[in-house]
Amino acid sequence: MVFPVVQDRDHKFLTKAVEEAYKGVDCGHGGPFGAVIVRDDEVVVSCHNMVLKNTDPTAHAEVTAIREACKKLNQLELADCEIYASCEPCPMCFGAIHLSRIKRLVYGAQAEAAIAIGFDDFIADALRGTGFYQKSHLEIKRADGKGAHIAEQVFEKTKTKFQMY
Repeated sequence: MVFPVVQDRDHKFLTKAVEEAYKGVDCGHGGPFGAVIVRDDEVVVSCHNMVLKNTDPTAHAEVTAIREACKKLNQLELADCEIYASCEPCPMCFGAIHLSRIKRLVYGAQAEAAIAIGFDDFIADALRGTGFYQKSHLEIKRADGKGAHIAEQVFEKTKTKFQMY
């Protein structure tokens, strides 16, 4: 479900995310993306894309913000937090937002703004449920037989060590 941006506070935090996007580009850290994580109307972290600086294709603004917020708050879940992103999240970022249990996402620009300057055209797939990674040239195969069995056993053999949700 997409929430409308109707509150002044949303505009304030979204503006901060956009400022982060400019900051990241200005210092050469990565693409024009920013993210802010907020808890109880206070900024927990404000981050930008760090892909170039960290030589890490996963260092998107949202993922970087989630990593930093979890460290700062010393917790794995951010269920009491909101995230403000300068642009519609890509599938990876949307997945990270989902896994961190953030309760609310507010984003500014639609994916088409990023696509128009050369970013991957599947950026909006996670939120919109469209496409099938049209540009992916990755061969994907699922193991079978002994390989699959060994991989599946790790879950059975370690299940008592994890209390999930």
